Amino acid sequence: MAEIIEFTVAIPTYNGASRLPELLERLHNQTYTEKLTWEIIVIDNNSTDNTAKVVQSYQEKWQRPDFLKYFFEAKQGAAYARKKAIEVALGKFIGFLDDDNYPVPKWVAAAYDFGHKNSQVGAYSSQIHPDWEVEPPTNFWRISPFLAITERGNIPLLYDAKKNLLPPSAGLVIRRQAWLDSVPNKFILSGRTTGNMLTSEDLEMISYIQKAGWEIWYNPEMEIYHKIPRFRLQKDYLIPFFTGIGLSRYVTRTVNIKPIYKPFICFIYIINDSCKIILHLFKYGLNLKDDLVATCEMQLYLSSLISPFYLWKNGYLKSK
Repeated sequence: MAEIIEFTVAIPTYNGASRLPELLERLHNQTYTEKLTWEIIVIDNNSTDNTAKVVQSYQEKWQRPDFLKYFFEAKQGAAYARKKAIEVALGKFIGFLDDDNYPVPKWVAAAYDFGHKNSQVGAYSSQIHPDWEVEPPTNFWRISPFLAITERGNIPLLYDAKKNLLPPSAGLVIRRQAWLDSVPNKFILSGRTTGNMLTSEDLEMISYIQKAGWEIWYNPEMEIYHKIPRFRLQKDYLIPFFTGIGLSRYVTRTVNIKPIYKPFICFIYIINDSCKIILHLFKYGLNLKDDLVATCEMQLYLSSLISPFYLWKNGYLKSK
C-alpha cells in the first residue's frame, strides 16, 4: 500500500541554482517531522542554468528521489509554476517557498499542524522576516510589505475579506482542495516575465480562494527569512516593480466584486487614487526625486490609477 503524503513543500524557481542549496539543506534539517509524511517538489519554471542538476545532486546525496522530486514547467510565469505544483503535489496541504525563502527548523511541522487543526482555512501565511544584504533607507518600512515582508505580530490573525488585504505567496500554505474548488484554470495575471511587467498573480489566486468562502489566516509560528539582495533596493529595480503592482491592481481589487458593481467600484478607486496622487505631490513635491520611497509610492498610485485602462487596452480583460 502506497504511503499517504500529508504535506508538500513546493518550490517554484527560475534560474535558482545558486539559491536552492541553502533552502534544500534547511528543509532536509526540519524538526518535529518524525511522524509526518511529506515531500519536496521543485518546479523548474523554464530555467536556463543548472537548476535541474542541482536537484539531481541532492536526490543522489539524500538517496531519496521519492522525497525530493523535480518537475519542469515550460510556460513562463509564477502562476503557471504554482498551477503545476498543485497538479503534481501529493500532499493535502502545499506550502510554497520561493528559492530565496529560508524557513526556521520547525516550519514544516508548524505549517501542517495549523492546517490540520483548522478545517475552515483555505490558505495561511508565514511570518516573513527580511534578511537584507544591505540596510534599506530608514523610511523603507512604508513599502517593505510589497517585498513579501510580513511581520504582523505573534498572534494568528484572520484576513478580513472586507479590508482588501491579503498575504504574499512566499511562505503561503494552500489547502489543495481549496485551490481545486476555487481557482480557475486560466488567470489574468501570470507573473513577471520578459515583456510582461504585471505581477500580483499570487493575490489573484488567493482572492479566488477567499471568494469561495475559505478563510485566509496569518500563522506567526511559520517563520521564514527572505533574502533581499542589494539590487532589489535600487531605483532601477523598484520603479518597474511598483509599476507592475499598480498596473495589476484592477484585477486584485475586483476579483471578489460582482460584475454588475465593477464599474462603480472602478470609479471609486479612480477617485481614491487621484486623491492619493494629489496629496502625495502636495507632501513630497519638491523632494520627490530625492526620496526613493516616496517615488515608489507615487509610481504605485499612478500605475494603480491607469490599471483598468491599461489592462483593457492590452487585452487582459477581454475574456472576462
